[in-house]
Amino acid sequence: MLRYLLRRIFLFIPTLIAISLLTFFISINAPGDPVEIMLNRMGNESQHAQKLAAENDYSELRHKLGFDLPIFYFSFTDATVPDTLYKIPKKEHRETLKRLSNEYGNWGNVSEYYFALRKIENAVFSIEKNKYNTFRISEAKTVVNELYGMQDEDKIKNTLVKLSNQIFDTLENSRRQLNDAFNKMCSEKNSYSKYIPVIHWYGFNNQYHHWLINFFTGDFGISYQDKLPVKSVLYNALGKTLGISLLSILLAYLIAIPLGVYSAVKKGTRKEKTITTTLFVLYSLPNFWIATMLVVFLCGGDYLSWFPAPGGAPIPNDAPLWYKFSEGAYRLLLPLFCWTYGSLAFISRQMRGGILASITQDYIQTARAKGLDEKQIIRKHALKNSLLPVITLFASIFPLAISGSFVIETIFNIPGMGKLSLDALYARDYPIIFTVMMFTAILTMLGNLVADILYAFVDPRISYTKKT
Repeated sequence: MLRYLLRRIFLFIPTLIAISLLTFFISINAPGDPVEIMLNRMGNESQHAQKLAAENDYSELRHKLGFDLPIFYFSFTDATVPDTLYKIPKKEHRETLKRLSNEYGNWGNVSEYYFALRKIENAVFSIEKNKYNTFRISEAKTVVNELYGMQDEDKIKNTLVKLSNQIFDTLENSRRQLNDAFNKMCSEKNSYSKYIPVIHWYGFNNQYHHWLINFFTGDFGISYQDKLPVKSVLYNALGKTLGISLLSILLAYLIAIPLGVYSAVKKGTRKEKTITTTLFVLYSLPNFWIATMLVVFLCGGDYLSWFPAPGGAPIPNDAPLWYKFSEGAYRLLLPLFCWTYGSLAFISRQMRGGILASITQDYIQTARAKGLDEKQIIRKHALKNSLLPVITLFASIFPLAISGSFVIETIFNIPGMGKLSLDALYARDYPIIFTVMMFTAILTMLGNLVADILYAFVDPRISYTKKT
């Protein structure tokens, strides 16, 4: 058994690496610029000094987040793409340069065109505004921004002509340099470089390596919205979710297993029909509807005020311990019920089906023929075999201990993991989203491992050691 556990734990390593690779590459390809999100910048600054300061802030934050490093240990590309493309700050600029380089096959000329475009952009921003030139400056900025996203040669030519109509006499030299760089890029086109494969090796100083090492050392990055470490944001929410989730799982199993056994043993009786019908109704009712009805009818308003309304005043920190415990349990009663009843109904139905399937087996008939007591037969023989499918469910329920239920937490205003994940999804706060994804994957693997251990514990005939 120990050898099997060690082997399974070692298998976790490649599985986690595969999951981390998938999570990481989804995160870097997610829409939006995280640096812009954290800086909360809208539009372009109107003054040259402000623009330079904003670019400096952007570069510093990009460096702090590690986005100025290569993405992976290596890149497999063609000879048109340089090994330093990752140093270009803006994502949309990198995409444009990559396509231009692939089209014209000469990175030196493409980079010369790009820096000429940057130079004319800075020159446009440096012009002092007055009542006569405001419109022309605005038009010139718009044209320059359009050029940053263009790859088609004809469109670039037409836009350069449009730019020349908006440009100022003082910027004629910069405009001429831009035109010369573009013409040089087009005239010295190399169509063969794109067919030459190239591997760029970057070593361990890359974004993925740092992200993976930081994750396993407890550094999950910085929240794009709160500007706080993801670790502190998650830990605050985890405490709210973990307690109620584990208690819900415990209650579901402690109630569902005896209930399922009783329903199977008393099959056909009025009590069994009542229990089965009740469980079936509970399983078919969505938890968001039940939660909403409980809040409407039991939490004040025009109806009963048996429970406090969601979003009420928090429990004072200086309150006595017994008051904190009793008031906390009182407030969690309705959320706990909504969290538990669905899984309780499902597990009990599975348990009932397992018992009914087991008591028809030959070994049960043999035990009855030996004169064993019916309760003893159910407890010692039928129950063990019927527990196996219920244990299998544990592997899928266990990850919910940290992922939470965003529906229940939102309705009852519980600042837990579910609500946090939903808010992060709306706000595109990807470090939080992908950290929760990683923890959910890890708990799924642990749930499967715990289920395998419970298999052997419940049924000694199950062995994970090779027999010779």
